[in-house]
Amino acid sequence: MKKWWLLTGLLVIIAIGSFYWTNQPKVLNAWDENQETPVVLQNKTWKIHFSKKIDIKTLKEDNIYVTDSDGKRQNVSLTIDDDQRTVLIQPPRTGYNLSSTYFTLHVENGIRSTKGRKIKEIPPMKFIVERTLPVIGSKEKLNEYFLQAIRENKQKTRLFSRGDAIATEESSDASASAKADSSGAGDFSETNVQVDGVDEADIVKNDGKYVYQVLQDRVIITKAFPASEMKKVAAITFKEHEFSPQELILYKDHLVVIGHSVNEMQAIRDSGPSAKDTSLLPVHHTLKAYIYDIKHRSEPVLEREVEIEGSYLTARRSNDYLYLIANHHPDYWPLAEMKDKDQDIDLRPKVRDSADNDGSRYIDYGKINYFSDSKDTNFTIISSIPIDKPKKKARFTTYLGSGNQLYMSKENIFIAVNTYPDLTTDSRVEFSPDTAVYKFTINEDAVEFKNSTEIEGMILNQFSMDEYKGYFRVATTSGNMWNDDKPSSNHLFIFDEKLRKTGEITDLAQGERIYSARFMQDRIYIVTFKQVDPLFVIDASNPTKPKVKGELKIPGFSNYLHPYDENHLIGFGQNTKLVENSSESEPFVQTDGLKMSIFDVSDMNNPIEKHTEIIKGNGTYSPLNHDHKSLLFDKQRNIFAFPIHIYNYEEGKAHLENSFQGAMVYNIDMKEGFNLAAKLSHKQTEGEKRFDQWETEIQRLLYIQDTIYSLSRSKMVAHELSTYEKIGQLELRD
Repeated sequence: MKKWWLLTGLLVIIAIGSFYWTNQPKVLNAWDENQETPVVLQNKTWKIHFSKKIDIKTLKEDNIYVTDSDGKRQNVSLTIDDDQRTVLIQPPRTGYNLSSTYFTLHVENGIRSTKGRKIKEIPPMKFIVERTLPVIGSKEKLNEYFLQAIRENKQKTRLFSRGDAIATEESSDASASAKADSSGAGDFSETNVQVDGVDEADIVKNDGKYVYQVLQDRVIITKAFPASEMKKVAAITFKEHEFSPQELILYKDHLVVIGHSVNEMQAIRDSGPSAKDTSLLPVHHTLKAYIYDIKHRSEPVLEREVEIEGSYLTARRSNDYLYLIANHHPDYWPLAEMKDKDQDIDLRPKVRDSADNDGSRYIDYGKINYFSDSKDTNFTIISSIPIDKPKKKARFTTYLGSGNQLYMSKENIFIAVNTYPDLTTDSRVEFSPDTAVYKFTINEDAVEFKNSTEIEGMILNQFSMDEYKGYFRVATTSGNMWNDDKPSSNHLFIFDEKLRKTGEITDLAQGERIYSARFMQDRIYIVTFKQVDPLFVIDASNPTKPKVKGELKIPGFSNYLHPYDENHLIGFGQNTKLVENSSESEPFVQTDGLKMSIFDVSDMNNPIEKHTEIIKGNGTYSPLNHDHKSLLFDKQRNIFAFPIHIYNYEEGKAHLENSFQGAMVYNIDMKEGFNLAAKLSHKQTEGEKRFDQWETEIQRLLYIQDTIYSLSRSKMVAHELSTYEKIGQLELRD
């Protein structure tokens, strides 16, 4: 009997201890004492995730603090998120002092949960601070970077929720932050871009006489004006399956064709193991730019080729320089199978520039920096290419780590990198990604890192970022809008030239996410959505104290916001309706056609949806919902035009009916609203309504003087701008 009591008592003690241990608060992203000392930037913000809610009263400077190599405490500040599980340790105002050999982050067990339990003790963590991004420097260090990634993939579970703030694809002093009068005011239209003076690559370009268009595996140059004399003057062709053109940049008498190639780059000319490297890790695809002299439009002359191992992210042109950005995902998994980690495997990206007689080459180890806050295993490569100087070498700036969003002004490039917590303990706590932003100055071919910052939440697209009068502004969404315990919220952050935070607005529209944003000088507009569309009007004239001045709640949402003038804004998105669902606690949202709105924001405190236009149809959509370059807007000529597919669902039928495929042209009147001026279509037959016709889908619209042109893969059609009478047509297919 005594043994039975002893055994029972022992089991009770074990159960109590187990219960206490499993309920003891832990640091979920605790570090390993044996891990390599991390190298971070001067303004590093540490984020500590706890498994339980923390008693705020126990968050004291004696419990979480940072010391330098002499043991001197640093003037850091502590903040805790609303969920009471995440603590931010923000650096001193001027950043960590570079004279210190290292710093140490201490998290003591005086911190308690809201139930009074102490946290499980963790060791102090040393870290090294550098002014600029750390350098890979050697083959051994690069291989170790990827080996660590392999280990983490195998041994750790990252517990986070991407939520609904996942960025979709792709505002500034240079642009007057999407200045209100964005009309072309010239004799021909240009690509609808975010920043005046910074061109963006597109599938169609126009110089006022000739039109340049990507058509499958070729580029067509067409004399478009006058419409009565339309004709193809040249076709730039490429070997089938070897190069696929995607977008174009036009600068004076030079045309840049950007695309991807599936051919292997030419052999590396270096001696040694390079040939083995090439055979071990063959190149599956590369990003290419062909630069043509088009002084004689009918006879384009290839002047230059630049090739980068990787895939196409985006491209910009400022003055006479092309900035071409690629992402390269190396095949690093063979490292895990190698006994000798120094075997001839080279994971660096290769580049080739026809102005460089050395041919294809690997990027030097000493010229590969890495984003210390990113665990991603891809390279971001920024190439600076002089468009009209074919003999001047391109310059390649290379960083290891993801860069999924980019904003560029005339002076700076900002790259946004998603950051996720590395959780070392299983937990049901959900985490949403945050964002690290890296700022680079640009001066012709020189792209130099300047500063970085860490931001709560995730960036939607390029229009969520902006630079104005030296201040960087960014809108983000954090959390998951379907998580009632930790609902999503939206934020605006403003930073100075050194990316030090000067002002913020946090926790806008909890439970919703950002659908669009637009920065217009001192005014900022943000649209969030879950069931209704709140438009927030923000006064940012004082960058230290931005204020929400007005809020407008309406049905539907705007994917894209376009400035009309300083007091009016055009919203383009989806009309929605709420559908009751007996099995759910709340109705679900169903899209019901496209919606355009004119917002009157002359009174910032009282924004008004002055006019609306709804294009009905359950499946109706426009490329403008996700691609701003598909819009043709000119205030002076009173044009607001875009491609569209109109679909309707009819009762009793199992499919949608495609009732219209083409483009719609509107005039805008501040008193009367939207006026449909024309419906343009290249569709050849009315049969088979339920299907789109791929070749006759209108992709772009443009104007030259008083003629508007619609372009599809099969033809170019010209209309007189005042009457929309058809005055010319050119078949583009051979």
